[in-house]
Parts: sequence; structure tokens; C-alpha cells
Amino acid sequence: MKLHWAPASPFARKCVVCAAEAGVELELFLRGGTPILTANMPLEQNPLGKIPALERADGPAIYDSRVITRYLDSMGNGGLYPDARIWEVLTLEATADGIMDAAIMMVYEGRVRPEAIQYPDWVEAQWAKITRSLDALEARWMSHLSGPLDAAQIAVGCALAYLDFRLGARNWREGHAVLAAWEAEFAKRETMVASMPKDA
Repeated sequence: MKLHWAPASPFARKCVVCAAEAGVELELFLRGGTPILTANMPLEQNPLGKIPALERADGPAIYDSRVITRYLDSMGNGGLYPDARIWEVLTLEATADGIMDAAIMMVYEGRVRPEAIQYPDWVEAQWAKITRSLDALEARWMSHLSGPLDAAQIAVGCALAYLDFRLGARNWREGHAVLAAWEAEFAKRETMVASMPKDA
């Protein structure tokens, strides 16, 4: 299977980590672009022009990281989406994906939108989404994060690492000591170390 990805993308990283944890081999195909510059994005595999997208032998390409990770889990060892707590896993994964979405929107505002029309209040609104989510993780989700490995933990780990990678000056750890301690341990997993975000 071929994954269209970029090493800076937290959504692509989530797929790479899930594949490794599930014992599924992936061929990585480097892509790059922005919502405006889409010429090198996987348009044939995903008409939305976004990564990640997964080419597979038994059907058309699939896209959206949550679709891909569910598929990879089904093709591998399984267990990243346990039936006994599936709704918790999906909700927590959605929260992590929301953190990633908001962070990427903040990055794009500075990188893609001309400076004269950048909107600081909109950027701060995105950060507010992130901080509310971090507060919720610390208040309600630490027992889940400390439990058996699942896709939601991987998503949260990737989301927090992306905040460090692109928005480190915001210091998400301030006021989230318990979550920060969890992230420090989770980041030591072999699959997380091997997939650290970087610019291509």
C-alpha cells in the first residue's frame, strides 16, 4: 500500500504510527503543497487535494486520516479501535484531530494568507479551541490516555507533538502538567521516535 504523505503533517504521521503499531507495511510517497498550491498534491487519489491518501490493491484510494487508520487497523494486528470503548476512542481521536486542524489553520494564516489581510482574532480563536481541548484532555481523559494503546492515544500524541513543532512559542504545557507528563512518556515509543515531524 502507498501512503501519500508529508513528514510535517500530523495527520499523515498518525497514519504512519498506526500502521507501524498494527504491523502494516507502507510505501511512503512524498507530497507537498498548501490549500492554494495543490499541483503536487494527490488529486487523483483525493479530489480534495489533501494528504494523507492511501492507495490500496483491493479498491480505490481512501482518504481522511480517521478512515485510513481504521482501515490499517483492520488490515493489521487490530486492537487500535477496541469495541469495548469504541465511542470513547472515536471521540478522543476527533478531539485530537480538531487540535491538529486548528493548529494547521494558524500556520496557514501566517504562511499562505498575505500579511495585509491576516486576521489575528481568527488566529486567537483557533488557539482558544486548542486550549479548551487541552483543558478537556487533562480534566476528563487522562485515565483513557493511560490505558491500553489505541488510535486515540496515537492521535493525541501526534497532535501535541505538532504543537511543539509549529507553535512551540505558545507553550501548550503551561497549565497542563499532567498531560505534559503523559506526552513526555508517550513520545518515547519507538513508533513515535521514528516518525518525528520535520520539514521535507
